[in-house]
Amino acid sequence: MWTGIFDIINCVLFCVSWFVIFGTAVSDATTGTNATGGAATFFYVMAWIGVVLNIIALVKSKKAGISMVGPILGIIGSALFGLTAAMAFPALVVLIIATVFTMLQHPAKNAAIDNKQ
Repeated sequence: MWTGIFDIINCVLFCVSWFVIFGTAVSDATTGTNATGGAATFFYVMAWIGVVLNIIALVKSKKAGISMVGPILGIIGSALFGLTAAMAFPALVVLIIATVFTMLQHPAKNAAIDNKQ
């Protein structure tokens, strides 16, 4: 569940990332500073934290017999942005879908169902 919440936070961050990076680039050009690298690094670190959290969620989902679709899509979405910020829009779409599947947490299709009553 925490991974799904973090994916939602990353969606919001990825939406504003281009505006922040472009804004700091314009500010750097006018003031002669270099804050763009720090701003971009923050978003990249958040993306790679998302990859790590989704890998942990994948392992825990596999052990619990829960569907692994959400964590797998979360890994892909976070890695897309982690590789390059140019992939922000596809990363957003994949992370939104990943969040839905992560929050569902239904049993995997091949999980053993115990019907003893």
